[in-house]
Amino acid sequence: MEKKALIAMSGGVDSSVAALLCQQAGFDCMGVTLKLYDNEDAGLPREKTCCSVDDVADARSVAFRLGMPFYVFNFKEAFRREVMDRFVQAYERGETPNPCVDCNRYIKFEKLMRRGEEVGFPYIATGHYARVEFDGATGRWLLKKGLDENKDQSYMLWSLTQWELSRLLLPLGGLTKERVRQLAEEHGFLNARKRDSQDICFVPDGDYAAFIRRYAGKEFPPGAFVGTQGQVYGQHKGIIHYTVGQRKGLGLSFPQPMFVKELDVEKNRVVLAKAEELFSQEVIARDINLISVESIPAPLRVKARVRYRQKEQPATVLQTGPDELRVVFDQPQRAVTPGQSLVLYDGDTVVGGGKIARK
Repeated sequence: MEKKALIAMSGGVDSSVAALLCQQAGFDCMGVTLKLYDNEDAGLPREKTCCSVDDVADARSVAFRLGMPFYVFNFKEAFRREVMDRFVQAYERGETPNPCVDCNRYIKFEKLMRRGEEVGFPYIATGHYARVEFDGATGRWLLKKGLDENKDQSYMLWSLTQWELSRLLLPLGGLTKERVRQLAEEHGFLNARKRDSQDICFVPDGDYAAFIRRYAGKEFPPGAFVGTQGQVYGQHKGIIHYTVGQRKGLGLSFPQPMFVKELDVEKNRVVLAKAEELFSQEVIARDINLISVESIPAPLRVKARVRYRQKEQPATVLQTGPDELRVVFDQPQRAVTPGQSLVLYDGDTVVGGGKIARK
């Protein structure tokens, strides 16, 4: 394939340095910022969104400095359908989604790679901290952790297919964040010390429930807080306000700490339990994607995460259907949350992953 790459540029320092490194590696590069939504879609002021005029200007300024063409691609319709709709629907089902995983899966890789093919740029580069390698022994492309463990983003990329991995460039996988900022400063990038975004881009104030009400155009009625034996503790303010493992914001007083154990959407109940009742040893994941192997027909020892910043935990996994994994942890895991990602590792290699299913 020709050494031509679209660089997904958010306006931040990571994607800017990814553009620099791809250019230095001899790629013919085109900078691209994705227009994902209008402010009115999220009910937010423009200056608080990741797709703001300032971010586009920062990305354009870096592209101009590197002498590469720069465009804005309008992916608003796909983002609404594949990310925002899924986000709201997950909360309505009593799940806690990770929209960044869906954005990577359906927008930044699937849709952007198809667009790259259309315009004659077969490779896509991003500023994620992870690595891609080809395993000649198995003939499979592998996804590996970034060498900077504090910044590793492999957990967010478990859905990458073999075709996508074969066309993906991750120039930052072997660098630390501080080295990336140094490179940006050395090349005069105005965003060298720009603060990283910590929020979901379309909910930057963190008020998920308010966003969901606006987006869905409806209210979510109050219901009962109940115990594991059905005892009623009080009234909750709508099921979208809660997630498994939550302790704060319940508005109730107990002699010991109580946590959300389960969201019973059918009966509109929030089930509360003591800390020791939050643990699960077995997890089922569906909507799966396997990377380092084609299938898992026999029990396989792995390490696994059930949330982004969790330390990997030893476990055994078995594929129990075409789109289902059953994972049994050596030790019970706290607050396993439907809708979050379960990601499997063999050392620094991602075996695969899936979405944690409701039991």
